[in-house]
Amino acid sequence: MTKDQILWEISKKEVSYPQALARMEQIARDIRAQTAQERIWLLEHPPLYTSGTSSREEDLFNPAGYPTYHAGRGGQWTYHGPGQRTAYAMLDLNQPHGDLPAKDLRAYVQALERWIITALAQFGVTGEVREGRVGVWVANPTTGQEEKIAAIGVRVSRWVSWHGVAINVNPRLSDFEGIVPCGIRDYGVTSLHKLGLRTTMAELDAALVASWRTVFGSTPSALQEVAVTALQDQSA
Repeated sequence: MTKDQILWEISKKEVSYPQALARMEQIARDIRAQTAQERIWLLEHPPLYTSGTSSREEDLFNPAGYPTYHAGRGGQWTYHGPGQRTAYAMLDLNQPHGDLPAKDLRAYVQALERWIITALAQFGVTGEVREGRVGVWVANPTTGQEEKIAAIGVRVSRWVSWHGVAINVNPRLSDFEGIVPCGIRDYGVTSLHKLGLRTTMAELDAALVASWRTVFGSTPSALQEVAVTALQDQSA
């Protein structure tokens, strides 16, 4: 693997949020020290809610009593669970990535949005962004109402990114009712399966890999499976 190649990893088993946070933080430190490769980590979490730096307590209802975690990323409340592809991006933003300039956080978030939209287009889904509404949105084919299909929440530490995106393939959509997703009350949440597609997680992963080249201009490595060592669960 060349120095400029992005390492792509996948965890086949669900990863707890504390495990993911600890691993991301360590990898980000190692990237800053130039002892680790930039990477994309694909995974699923068990059902849980995470709060961002702008979260409000009144936006958490949590009738199921799922674990909640303080993520330290930007944004508000987010749900993670089975059937949702979470993709964590750990990149050295001191360097440009394709058309993405160095040290430009806004451009980085926009590039993540384009990455998701380009991947969704491979399934005939038109994803869009809206000013003042973080994430990627699609139109409900029955009602025409805009609904959220992907969330974005990033953290950048000394210009190394961590956290990333979450795309709804076939999660239990009722679990989103335990929060006000991203603080937005007037719009619903959707998934590829709700849109009538039977897209598999593997098919979405392949689309994300292909779209990465288009948006970020680098060649992903072969997808490598990683197991994460169990850590003590410390929910809020």
